[in-house]
Amino acid sequence: MKGKDLYFRLLKHVRPYWRAFAASVLLTALLASTEPLLPALLKPLLDGSFVDNDPTYMMLMPILIIGLFLIRGLLSFSGTVSMNWVSGKLVLDLRESMFDKLLTLPTQYYDAQSSGVVLSKVTYDVAQVTEAATKVLTVLIKDSLSIIGLLAWMFYLSWKLALIAMVVTPVMAFSIRIISSRLRRMSRAQQQAMGEMTHVLDETIGGSRVVKIFGGQGYEKGRFHHIANWVRRYNMKRVTASAANVPVVEFMAVVALAVIIYVASLQSAAGHFTVGSFVSFFGAMAMLFSPLKRLTGINEQLQNGLAAAESVFSLIDESSEPDNGSISIERAEGRLEFKSVNFAYQEHGDVALQDVSFELNPGETVALVGPSGSGKTTLANLVPRFYHPTSGQILLDGIDIEELRLIDLRKNISLVSQDVVLFNDTVAANIAYGRMDQTSEQEIVAAAEGAHAMEFIEAMPDGLNTMIGENGVRLSGGQRQRLAIARAIVKDAPILILDEATSALDSESEKHVQAALETLMKGRSTIVIAHRLSTIENANRIVVLQHGKIIETGNHTELLAQGGAYARLHRMQFAHAMEAVPAEPIH
Repeated sequence: MKGKDLYFRLLKHVRPYWRAFAASVLLTALLASTEPLLPALLKPLLDGSFVDNDPTYMMLMPILIIGLFLIRGLLSFSGTVSMNWVSGKLVLDLRESMFDKLLTLPTQYYDAQSSGVVLSKVTYDVAQVTEAATKVLTVLIKDSLSIIGLLAWMFYLSWKLALIAMVVTPVMAFSIRIISSRLRRMSRAQQQAMGEMTHVLDETIGGSRVVKIFGGQGYEKGRFHHIANWVRRYNMKRVTASAANVPVVEFMAVVALAVIIYVASLQSAAGHFTVGSFVSFFGAMAMLFSPLKRLTGINEQLQNGLAAAESVFSLIDESSEPDNGSISIERAEGRLEFKSVNFAYQEHGDVALQDVSFELNPGETVALVGPSGSGKTTLANLVPRFYHPTSGQILLDGIDIEELRLIDLRKNISLVSQDVVLFNDTVAANIAYGRMDQTSEQEIVAAAEGAHAMEFIEAMPDGLNTMIGENGVRLSGGQRQRLAIARAIVKDAPILILDEATSALDSESEKHVQAALETLMKGRSTIVIAHRLSTIENANRIVVLQHGKIIETGNHTELLAQGGAYARLHRMQFAHAMEAVPAEPIH
């Protein structure tokens, strides 16, 4: 997107606050209009007070100067506060827009993007946008009007000298144009590097125990130094480009000043310039330097802000999850049918599922079994439309799930996985997650009891109101799983997906969790993904997958009798289990 289009798009986000923005611009313009008054006061001050010794000027000038700076102070304070209020609202709105988008992005986006890069967009990049949308505009208005006012006063005093002063303008414009493109490139590169650095930080903090136990400190130091050094290098490239701009402008201004001093001296000697006019002219010219310097400096802020705007709008413009369904349903019966389902991951084209067909009747349990990479989890992820089949259909109660509204489909599905996600909130808030306003404490307690969780919840310092830490760090694996099961009980969805919910637990924890799962599964259509075959022996049907294809289907007894892939897996696990049992001591 071009810089102009980006800028106008930013200003559209300022539109809701146009009154405060307009007030800020007006106050800034009024402040700028007072800029030429100070050098204008110098002429009568010097000519009237010091040259002519006029007592009226001696009394009036100090009062006017005090009044001028009092007005300027009030205008500056009001303009700054109102503009920063608009900036804060702009950042808030953009962050909320980005967060709203994050909630609707498809799973593929998160598969392709690192969390650090996304975090950097929301935290760092959006803060840079305000430089372009508001502060740059403030400087542009204030300093442009100040320069116009000062130049007008200088032309009034001596048009010849003022023309000499204006020679620097084309040089400034040329300098700014050359440096703009480089500043934009460096700002964009720095923001990308910041995202990568945030990603490294996020991984190192999240994996701190693995880093320590495997001695990865040196490797992580190297990774962080590499990317942090690139952040520094891009920053230096940007600073160097920006810093080169100001001295060029200042040098040209000083050359013009030297010429003006010479010409003004000749005019003064000829009696064409009074002392007050001379000092007033040079006062106005000296005051030109600050706004000129700021105007040449805002280019860096503008390019930095536009590069950040590119990053922010690239996220906001990402396509949300497709939700083209128009059919609404309340509570589904829970009959699922897979019809010739095929699926391939787009990024590498690998076929994950091939011609998968089976049925799950209301209240039944179907277990998906097979080696890692056989497509079990991929198949389960198609049900809530985290991914979409490449071809084929998945029907819920005879309706293609692609024709259902996404919100209606997902409200009928609960998920309990091996990697439990909990939030840094209370036990109660995690159990009633997504339904806090609709769930009473009695319902939360009943769900916790059904999940065999009340025994450890009651032992906590604040019971249901105990904070559990980031992702439930203060809980054991079994306790975290039982909270996830309680959350599914509260939702009470007719379809349940269990993705290796007990695979990472010890025997004692597995016993509690398995009992909780039996409570949860009653009356629900359940898809179970399990490595431990002992947990699915009572499933109504077992579907064995290999390389994305169904190679066997039947119940536990039937599949053992067939002596195929399931029987081999069962024998291997049984043998491992026997080896793990300690031998009885010999007496």
